Amino acid sequence: MSSSPTFTVAEIRKTFLDFFASKGHTVVASSPLVPGNDPTLMFTNSGMVQFKDVFLGTDKRPYVRAASVQACLRAGGKHNDLENVGYTARHHTFFEMLGNWSFGDYFKRESLKWAWELLTQVYKLPPERLLATVYQEDDEAYDIWTKEIGLPPERVIRIGDNKGGRYKSDNFWMMADTGPCGPCSEIFYDHGPEIPGGPPGSPDEDGDRFIEIWNNVFMQFDMAEDGSVKRLPAPCVDTGMGLERLAAILQHVHSNYEIDLFDALVKAAARETGTSDLSNGSLRVIADHIRATSFLVTDGVVPSNEGRGYVQRRIVRRAIRHGYKLGCKKPFFHKLVKDLVALMGDAYPKLVADQQRITDVLKAEEERFFETLANGMEILDTTLAGDAKTLPGDVAFKLHDTYGFPLDLTQDVCRERGLQVDVAGFDAAMERQKAAGRAAGKFKMDRAVEYGGAANTFTGYEHLSEDATVLALYHEGTAVQQLTEGQGGIVVLDTTPFYSESGGQVGDAGVIAGEGMQFGVEDTQKIKADVFGHHGVQTQGILKVGDKVKASVDAARRAATMRNHSVTHLMHKALREVLGEHVQQKGSLVDADKTRFDFAHNAPMTAEQITEIERRVNAEILANAATEARLMDIESAQKTGAMMLFGEKYGDTVRVLDIGTSRELCGGTHVSRTGDIGLFKIVSEGGVAAGVRRLEAITGANALAYVQQLESTVQRAAATLKAPSAELQPRLAQVLEQVRALEREVGALKGKLASSQGNDLAGQAVDIKGIKVLAARLDGADAKTLRDTLDQLKNKLKSAAIVLAAVDGAKVQLAAGATADVMGKVKAGELVNFVAQQVGGKGGGKPDMAMAGGSDAAALPKALESVAGWVAERA
Repeated sequence: MSSSPTFTVAEIRKTFLDFFASKGHTVVASSPLVPGNDPTLMFTNSGMVQFKDVFLGTDKRPYVRAASVQACLRAGGKHNDLENVGYTARHHTFFEMLGNWSFGDYFKRESLKWAWELLTQVYKLPPERLLATVYQEDDEAYDIWTKEIGLPPERVIRIGDNKGGRYKSDNFWMMADTGPCGPCSEIFYDHGPEIPGGPPGSPDEDGDRFIEIWNNVFMQFDMAEDGSVKRLPAPCVDTGMGLERLAAILQHVHSNYEIDLFDALVKAAARETGTSDLSNGSLRVIADHIRATSFLVTDGVVPSNEGRGYVQRRIVRRAIRHGYKLGCKKPFFHKLVKDLVALMGDAYPKLVADQQRITDVLKAEEERFFETLANGMEILDTTLAGDAKTLPGDVAFKLHDTYGFPLDLTQDVCRERGLQVDVAGFDAAMERQKAAGRAAGKFKMDRAVEYGGAANTFTGYEHLSEDATVLALYHEGTAVQQLTEGQGGIVVLDTTPFYSESGGQVGDAGVIAGEGMQFGVEDTQKIKADVFGHHGVQTQGILKVGDKVKASVDAARRAATMRNHSVTHLMHKALREVLGEHVQQKGSLVDADKTRFDFAHNAPMTAEQITEIERRVNAEILANAATEARLMDIESAQKTGAMMLFGEKYGDTVRVLDIGTSRELCGGTHVSRTGDIGLFKIVSEGGVAAGVRRLEAITGANALAYVQQLESTVQRAAATLKAPSAELQPRLAQVLEQVRALEREVGALKGKLASSQGNDLAGQAVDIKGIKVLAARLDGADAKTLRDTLDQLKNKLKSAAIVLAAVDGAKVQLAAGATADVMGKVKAGELVNFVAQQVGGKGGGKPDMAMAGGSDAAALPKALESVAGWVAERA
């Protein structure tokens, strides 16, 4: 057999993209690991994620052929390879997927022929080492392989429904339970008979001899809820090939961790951990995890205790634990960032730009975990010593709750020692705490409205009113010919001035009217990429398909929404200028009341930063610059330096929007001049997730009303304090000082009262076997007074056990004390807890002094009477 040439990982990436560019494909950049505007996925786990809406028909692109190298993560939710990393040759948390797509353009023939051409003629893989699988019923793909490409029939394997149902097959792909689906053809590489394992479809197919390297998915059907399929009018192609797997084959190594990129990262991990054995599996874990964690930081995910941040924490801490296992007892993981940037920075420039931030985030998490790692490992070692076969669930929970050990990290340690973790016990100890790191949900198609008619024309940039014709009507998701008064429904028009919700901006409201008829539009949503649905209620008369109507947008609501949308662009630019270029949009909501903007940032904004943002934005508003919108293809738009603010999904053409000094891609509606925004005011700032902050701001009349309300509040406060508004702050400071002086005076009086009562109480003590025992009520005392009185009584009585109580309504406060000579018999913590349990509470503390509380004041007299007997039993 011939031998293929060696390609570096960087060369494989470039060669793949160059090849498909030569075949008329648009090269598309890798989308973020956090999917934009897609709550159904925790992380981008395949190359097709950024094209999902194109396949569903709700989005269009200015190209019909695309190719990319997509950064992917499978470490949380449904798709999770984390636990396998370090134990297999090919599992990763982070990996790169080479892919090419056809959106209703070419189909099986071109896809398979190009795959064969690239593998055998460009990458020079030996043809005799390759074999393919096809779906059992896909004669078309089988014939292309055998009759056109020339692959011997014995190396084209038909795979049927092998997963328990119709179309349930390794070679039949489905986007969801319903919707686009179709057969697929996988290409395998044969490592040779000396490697154990059989071909796909055989009983021993899980061996390592035959390795899948490329999957070509042919979406040609639409699956209904009853499991039946019908052909799609424009079939598509979706392919994916693992870069690491291909690199291992091209570089003549069996494990992905032996390719050039991982070889360098493994050596870097060995350098930082002081490890000489480069075959140690822990080095592989560290090398894998530095890629995943670094790319997550670039997309705004920092370690936390929930959601994506929890997955990030699990990966970081797993890497740290493996370093600790290698004997590295100090932070080391963050030092690998520079090595990763050197290896992958050319392909992913954002790694270079964010290098320092990535390093800082990982270092902070390391330092936090190293504070408790040694203690946690000591508990593990102690618990697992001897003949232990299972780690108790409560211990696993303590490691999680107190020492920051995620459950899977504890399981990882136990698995290395051949032990199990009592997961059921862990779950019981967790009680009602939610399991962190769960995927947000399952992707499902919205099949509520089926529309197959013409697209509509949007005129809302220029007009707020438009003559139109009704193309379709829907009531409760079903197409109807008319809507009668009182019925809710959806209206589709041939022409509309109504903006459909997109990019964070809410849809327009208004009316659709005709002679004796009116439909109140409450919201506008996309049915498809170029079809707007007007949602609302028929308020008068009857609306029929084919009617001529007047569609009118609520002008006041639109104007307020435009002010808030336009100012969001100015605010985002100011945020990046004041806080740093790492600021990225993580979500937005723009309506007539406000703009709500979520962005990546690690710390709360200071008052000074908020003030500076407001100053910069209001300066842009005062400049009253004209807003300019230009339509162009996306490549030309990006060359202008425009920022993509509201997500990644755009139509055939995009709008480049210049607002003040901001230039961004945005399809929303905007003011004509920045001065139209009026006044800008930030009203709140806070955290919504780890590493994500949220600003809410208002403009125009809303901002004026807000400022007037603040002024009214200040004036009322000034009147209450009998001071001019301008002197409110010094007057408040004066009043606060007076309050503090009074509090000090009250405290002194309480102290005198306590001292006086203490002298009186000392005489009530009884002698029990040489211990002076006192249990008494001290009316009007607070916690400090109880403690002070307790100390005085201990000094006066010399050898004593004391309980003091104070009552406030039904609540009871307790203090107990014991002198040093009696603590061997009577401990204050146990004594106070004994009394507290009788009054509906609990407490504890040190042997010499302890506090407690209760909620049953009526039981206090009997509880105090029981103190003498309790002490007598121990004296």
